[in-house]
Amino acid sequence: MTAPPKRPSSQEGFFWKTKTLEEMSNAEWESLCDGCARCCLEKLEDEDTGAIYFTHVSCKLLDAGLCACKDYPHRSAKVPDCVRLTPDNVRTLNWLPPSCGYRLVAEGRDLYWWHPLISGDPNTVHEAGVSVRGRVQGTEDEIADADLEDHIVRWPMLLPKRARLKQRPKR
Repeated sequence: MTAPPKRPSSQEGFFWKTKTLEEMSNAEWESLCDGCARCCLEKLEDEDTGAIYFTHVSCKLLDAGLCACKDYPHRSAKVPDCVRLTPDNVRTLNWLPPSCGYRLVAEGRDLYWWHPLISGDPNTVHEAGVSVRGRVQGTEDEIADADLEDHIVRWPMLLPKRARLKQRPKR
């Protein structure tokens, strides 16, 4: 059985289509982040099944309004369990959201219209309803680990309808 033909991409020629993850410069690598901050949400793992459950509780360093780390250069020192994304681990992490630019590129897929590399606007990730802006209910410092089960949500692993559109909706 042969593989189905690769779907044509409107993004051929862009660095994420011409370079491997390992070949990207640091600036190119960092630009793959869409700024959604979904990976900065606390997650629980079922020890028996390995299933991952997202919460609406964020890392203590997340500025939930900006969807950015308050101390990105020193995040690993301040939050020892912060996972730094690398070309190796983005291919294996089972909790990266389906909209994650790193995951999409690792899977050979195109970025969505709202990704800042496509739209040219860092606000389109919020406009598309993909970011955590307005959805975080507290930080890991405010909500005890024992209470995290009460804060499980499904939306981080889902893609909003307007984010799935082929292009930016008309205003």
